Order: sequence, then structure tokens, then C-alpha cells
Amino acid sequence: MLDRLLGRAALKERVADLEEEKRHLERQLDAEQERRSEAATARQRAEAETNRLEDRVTELEDRVERLQASEGGPTYRAEERLTGERVAEILNRLESFETEREGVFTAYVADESDLTESVREAFGDRASLVAGAAPCLAVTDDAGLLSACLSVPVPPEPFASWDDHVRLDRSRFEPTGEYAVALVRSDLFALGVYDGRERTAFHGFDSELKSQHSKGGFSQSRFERLRDQQIENHVERCRATIEAVDHETLYVVGERSVIHEFTDLAALTQSVDATGDPEDALADAVRSLWTVRLRVP
Repeated sequence: MLDRLLGRAALKERVADLEEEKRHLERQLDAEQERRSEAATARQRAEAETNRLEDRVTELEDRVERLQASEGGPTYRAEERLTGERVAEILNRLESFETEREGVFTAYVADESDLTESVREAFGDRASLVAGAAPCLAVTDDAGLLSACLSVPVPPEPFASWDDHVRLDRSRFEPTGEYAVALVRSDLFALGVYDGRERTAFHGFDSELKSQHSKGGFSQSRFERLRDQQIENHVERCRATIEAVDHETLYVVGERSVIHEFTDLAALTQSVDATGDPEDALADAVRSLWTVRLRVP
């Protein structure tokens, strides 16, 4: 009775209600943490499966090429993925090749369906291999001593010409000068500023992103709207970070679903598969960006 007279009964009821609300929120927090853990595990499994499938695709491509060779069709005499100093070594060899006037043919083939008559004439019955390597810089000479197709990290406009030397721009194959590389995924951002191969600045962050829909709580459509809003906010934050950093040239790499949002800022956008925390993922992405694939038709 004294509690009622002093108003303590209502306070005790309010305290009880708050304690129950607190327990409810704690249960929600536990459930959310469990969902995040499940999402992280699911993402790791998906990344592992992606890597497995990419290895399988490479294996099947190699099998197809071997079958083509066994059937008597043209095949590449050598293939190699070039990184770091190996890129410079191959470029040096190409630049050292000199002939008489109009003895070396160089062309950039942007698409396998864009094989010009001059490329067909220069490579003859091996022109189909140039198409298979496209987009690529294709090089040969009039004596058949030189033959190479190289992917170009920073592609030029298509061209084809005969000259006394291989026509190539090294800055399109290996990092030179000051530039920035931004890695953008729907849940991660990393930006490095570089002078050649040396990184001089770094910015990176993760963003919370709903990875799966719980069967309770809200509808699938609402879940998708919330997820899309999270990605939109993340992209805006990435853009603000990029615009705040001083750089001469910007390359944006990452998920195909989001990098198109930065075409107005970037000299180049390219889809790459880079995983890990922001700093490790950026290093992986930069390595992928400057990797050159060499095929010898």
C-alpha cells in the first residue's frame, strides 16, 4: 500500500517493462550477430567456390586447346602470365627488335570480332589465335621471326601499322608516374595512391551489408530495398573519399555491379576478384590490374 501511495508501484512496473525490453533487445542483438556470422561464413564459402570454378574454367580451356592441337588446328606455342620485372623484361625484348622500314607489324585488337584484313594478312593461318587472345596487342614481322599477343592493362584505341620497330606504350603495361587505384566492392573500399610501384597513401574501410534475408521480421522486398540503400550509401561514401584524394590518374577496379558508378571519375574501370581486408584486397587488385597475359601464336 505504501508503494502505491508513493507511486513506487508504477515505477516498479516500468522498471520491469524496461528490463523485459532490454532482454528482448539482447535477444535481437544475439540473433543479428549470429546472422552476421552466418553471412560471413556464406561469403567465404562463395569465394572459395568462385576460386574453384575459375580453376575449373582454366583447366577446361587448357583441355580445349590441347584438343584443338591434337586435331591439327593452330594453337598457342607458349602462354605466360607476366607480373613485375617479368613484364619489363618482355617489353625490353620487343622494343629491341628492329628491322628495315615496314618490317614489323603491330596492332591493337579490341575484340575477336574486330579482326581487320591487315591483321589477317599479317598473321595468315594463325589469325584465329589473335582473335582468341583479343583484346590484345598483336605483334609479328614479315619474316615470321616474331609473334606475340599481349593483354594490355590500360588499352589504347585500336590501330594497325607496319614500321621498323614494335609500336607500344610502356605506360599502358606497367605503372609509371603518379596514379591512384580504387578497389570498390559492395561491402568494401580501398584506395591507394602510387608513384610507380611504390604506394604513398592508403584509405580503406568496410561497410555493413545485409547478406541474406531472415525468414522473419520483414519481407523479401523490404530486405532488398534496405540492401540496395546500404550499397548506395556505400558507393556515395567511396565517391566522396576518391574526390577528397589528390591524384593525377584514377583506375577503379572491383565488382562489376558497382564499378560502373565511377566511369566519370576513372581513366579505366576493370572487374577483378580481390578478397581479404581492405589493404590485402587492394594489393591483390593492383597485382591483377598490372598482370599481362602473353600468348605466342
